[in-house]
Amino acid sequence: VQLQASGGGLVQPGGSLRLSCAASGSIFSINNMGWYRQAPGKQRELVALITSGGSTNYADSVKGRFTISRDNVNNTVYLQMNSLKPEDTAVYYCNAYIVGRYQRLRENYWGQGTLVTVSS
Repeated sequence: VQLQASGGGLVQPGGSLRLSCAASGSIFSINNMGWYRQAPGKQRELVALITSGGSTNYADSVKGRFTISRDNVNNTVYLQMNSLKPEDTAVYYCNAYIVGRYQRLRENYWGQGTLVTVSS
């Protein structure tokens, strides 16, 4: 099982980006999926979380600007980021709790990280 993130890049303040993260491999089911970020010199922090049922949770700093969603058919989670600010600059990591098809064990997986830079 692996998570593949994409969609990062350079954007001006006030701009938008959409991150995607696709899970692949021998998957039975996916529970919570989420996005975390880590800015230079700071600890990794939760940005947004979505349950298998579609309930969401956001960090206060991104509420009203970011939207997390998921496609359960294609095992993909998205993060739509609007009104981006310089302080959103970070490496963004996707995360998921996945039950494997064969061993039926619930394990935590991380994507490789995608860099988002907000700068004029």
